[in-house]
Amino acid sequence: QVQLVESGGGLVKTGGSLRLSCVASGRSFSNYHMAWFRQAPGKERDFVAAIRWSSGSTNYADSVKGRFTISRDNAKNLVHLQMNSLKPEDTAVYYCAARASNYYTSRMQSYNYWGQGTQVTVSS
Repeated sequence: QVQLVESGGGLVKTGGSLRLSCVASGRSFSNYHMAWFRQAPGKERDFVAAIRWSSGSTNYADSVKGRFTISRDNAKNLVHLQMNSLKPEDTAVYYCAARASNYYTSRMQSYNYWGQGTQVTVSS
């Protein structure tokens, strides 16, 4: 049974940084894509970033390019999202997701497994 558990959210001021972590367990993720999505109050869940577990290749939403970095730690089955230069519009619940495919997509519906989410709040 796949389980994803996020941590690292919190309250930060504009321009600050946070690092989110996602522990993945339950199987080998060597043929998976891992991703981060976020959902602000009253809005749809949006794609943030994805990483192919085997190669480490990455994709980002335009809104976070140059500010966020997704990475993985194979030995510990961890996926990180380093968020720098945070803005109030980055405020959302951030979700870790896993897709059983080596092919990238930003479509939420294509991800098979989800964590419970972690709140990120950026104050102005």
